Amino acid sequence: MAPTVKSFDYLVVGAGSGGIASARRAAEFGVKVGIIEHGRWGGTCVNVGCVPKKVMYNTALHAEFIHDHKDYGFDVELKKFDWGTIKKTRDAYIHRLNGIYASNLGKSKIETMVGHASFVENGCVEVNGQRYTADHILIATGGRPVMPSIPGAEHGISSDGFFDLEDLPKKVVVVGAGYIAVELAGIFNALGADTSLLIRYDQVLRNFDSMISAAVTSNLEQTGVKLNKKTQIQSVTKQPDGTLVLETNNGQITDVNCLLWAIGRIPNTDDNGLNNWGLELDPNGHIKVDAFQNTNTKGVYALGDVCGKALLTPVAIAAGRRLAHRLFDKKPDLKLDYDNIATVVFSHPPVGTVGVTEEEAEKLHGREKLKIYSSTFTPMYYAVTEHKAKCSMKLICLLPEEKVIGLHMVGQGVDEMLQGFAVAIKMGATKAQFDDCVAIHPTSSEELVTMR
Repeated sequence: MAPTVKSFDYLVVGAGSGGIASARRAAEFGVKVGIIEHGRWGGTCVNVGCVPKKVMYNTALHAEFIHDHKDYGFDVELKKFDWGTIKKTRDAYIHRLNGIYASNLGKSKIETMVGHASFVENGCVEVNGQRYTADHILIATGGRPVMPSIPGAEHGISSDGFFDLEDLPKKVVVVGAGYIAVELAGIFNALGADTSLLIRYDQVLRNFDSMISAAVTSNLEQTGVKLNKKTQIQSVTKQPDGTLVLETNNGQITDVNCLLWAIGRIPNTDDNGLNNWGLELDPNGHIKVDAFQNTNTKGVYALGDVCGKALLTPVAIAAGRRLAHRLFDKKPDLKLDYDNIATVVFSHPPVGTVGVTEEEAEKLHGREKLKIYSSTFTPMYYAVTEHKAKCSMKLICLLPEEKVIGLHMVGQGVDEMLQGFAVAIKMGATKAQFDDCVAIHPTSSEELVTMR
């Protein structure tokens, strides 16, 4: 007997940030919506990504500030850090968020299905033996961390596993040069772990502006992270006492308590039968979509990390909401503009960036069409502290009107100051308009409107 098929107007596969945002916005227009999720509500960002990572970043900031307290006149001594305490409160916070997501889906009258979705014949999605279909189907299944294919790799953990650690490891090796590796290595180091970062080349964040890449690489080393350049692990051996021995192209690393792989992410498209629908994928398994999130199959859409472009939670949310308006709110031309998306890396100190890098600008426009403004200074916070951390800023301007097409920063507080400048750049602001804005003094952000 063939399985029964239940129909919706809009069926969303994947209840991460993008899927939930699109489903809830569609429900506002009176359509029948269903959503499928095999894990916890909220997806990567809420459970093993942005949100718990920011909690741990804030924890690391406390450790850093404690070292500066004496310079500000406070007699404070760090006696102990209890990883278990912050893990318990962090996990409870995430659990509350899971409940809020579930409650909001209920308030939006969206039918929820829990289980692994399989894309079967006739445009149906099967979950736990029940089949579902819809006039419009969104695939927002996200991605997952890559694990390498080397002997003993399974003795390490992924970035997901970071949030399962019960205690702060004594000696940690993080492998990777992207933002996840940089952020987690910074957290481990600030909280007191003996931390090494293994990278294949000479610098981290090599896809960012060269100023950012150089500054963050230098900051990692200055703050105590042991940076092993041009280093790759060839095998991992677990010792009887539970410690790990890493064989690298540059020798051995011994007595490692925790090995964390942060070498990239892959889309969740390989174990759910997408081939049954004939969807076009790129060589890395990402679903190909056009500017309106359409796949090559009519009535089927995809967004978020599963598409492999701008892998950021706010991007998925924005694309999902616009898609819902386009499909159900009579706004056929609405789509997300993927240009000038602001990005922050929670390194120590953090990174803020929006627009093109200097290298990209030169390829697009030629060096003669550019004017670059840059500045490096010590923020006022460090005026009275023994420890110092520089702030670096760069504006990339397109001649002749000096339109600001790139803004890049590394330094204390740049994560919070970026949003407003991103609005200005999105609106097409020029350097003259930046200069015409009266500075807020004394702040680091005033440097962006006073550069010469």
